[in-house]
Amino acid sequence: MNVPRLRYDRILWVLFLLIVAAIWIRAVVARKDADISRLEVEVIPLEGGNKLITEENVRNLLRKSFGSSIEKTQSSRLELDRMEQKMEEDPFVHNADVYIDQRNKLRVKIEQRAPVLRVMDTNGGNYYLDQYGKKIPVSDNYTARVMVATGKIPPYAPDFLEKKSNVLKDVFGIAQTIAQDDFFKHFIQQIHVSTSNGDIMMTPLIGDQVIILGSARKLEDKLERLRIFYKEAIPHEGWRKYSTINLKYSGQIVCKK
Repeated sequence: MNVPRLRYDRILWVLFLLIVAAIWIRAVVARKDADISRLEVEVIPLEGGNKLITEENVRNLLRKSFGSSIEKTQSSRLELDRMEQKMEEDPFVHNADVYIDQRNKLRVKIEQRAPVLRVMDTNGGNYYLDQYGKKIPVSDNYTARVMVATGKIPPYAPDFLEKKSNVLKDVFGIAQTIAQDDFFKHFIQQIHVSTSNGDIMMTPLIGDQVIILGSARKLEDKLERLRIFYKEAIPHEGWRKYSTINLKYSGQIVCKK
């Protein structure tokens, strides 16, 4: 009877794999049992390097929500998903990424909400809106230089963009359209809703005139008429000749000196 020869090379290879697996499992278990060595927070700056919420603000929020001794907590006891959820409940935070690195550091990366419009309504509301229409409170850390909306604007409601008719929705839509227009985005500084008749008006950075839109309907047509007027008429008439530029009426520009 033939007895098969032992393949010592295969046996050694299997033993090697078992040893590596045992070391890896031991390292994973040890890592889970180890305390967090350090808490590191990164807040991605807004354009211009500014921050509505700082790293210290984030640390304070984490410690308030999960305990001041978070750095001395075993990594296996940390609820990373819950931490991310808690961070994203903050009105300044758009997205939070929380994880533990190979050195057992708890790392928190924060993407801020970026203000595109500041709203000051008739009820005393004073806040920003981001590009998704989410409300951002005024920050103690930084005042964003964005377009301002004032006047007869209703109080903020989380579902304002879903409403069929809403002045805040109209104002926000105008601000978004202007922000995407290379000609107007650095030119219009304020949108105002008249408290007397509800007309929507705009104030430019240059000149003393008031631009009357009336409503947000046919906005593209109104802005195109205004663009042509600024390119063709203003160079000849001057910036200070007119006090109002009225775009309410279809196909017309009515100016008042």
